[in-house]
Amino acid sequence: MKLFKKADIAIIGVVIALTATLIVLYLGGFRNVLAQNLTISVDGKIYGIYPLDEDMEIKIGDSNICTIKDGKVSMTYADCPDQSCIHSMSISRAGESIVCLPNKVVLKITGQSGDGEGVDAVAR
Repeated sequence: MKLFKKADIAIIGVVIALTATLIVLYLGGFRNVLAQNLTISVDGKIYGIYPLDEDMEIKIGDSNICTIKDGKVSMTYADCPDQSCIHSMSISRAGESIVCLPNKVVLKITGQSGDGEGVDAVAR
């Protein structure tokens, strides 16, 4: 007496293959397929737009330095007195930002995060 028929084994194989594919896509960066950029503005004017997929250090005038590393952005230097922008957590998702109020510098992730979280629409 057989426990599984050939069709049962084929269905189980397809389910396992689909599950493995979804896990690999998710863990392999499927969330980052959609383009994301860092938009830097100083005093309300766009200073520059940089891709998150390239590691770099960006000098913002004489007052700030931010770093993009492994798709995450952090403020690594600021000459402001409170240093709250340096102590804030790294950002990596669309809509997140780091603000240095004394120097009027805003780091904001733009684009779509693709992770299924966040606001889809705003109704007025």
